[in-house]
Amino acid sequence: MASMTIRNIDDTLKQRLRIRAATHGRSMEDEARDILRSALSATEQPARNLADTFRARLAPVGSVDLELPAREPIRDAPDFSR
Repeated sequence: MASMTIRNIDDTLKQRLRIRAATHGRSMEDEARDILRSALSATEQPARNLADTFRARLAPVGSVDLELPAREPIRDAPDFSR
């Protein structure tokens, strides 16, 4: 197994880790291992594009049917030769 040293931890963070470890009845090192294990065991959701995010967010509200205007032929290009 590998080992690692974490430097420059805030005193308040270290105190919170010590309290949390004591609450769970284990050492600070074991508590830190458990925190890392649980944080890194969760599978990350793949990133969605913005349109998919909007669709997912607005799906419960329902959709709106918009009337699309009829297509018209393309206009002739303007004549700038004059």
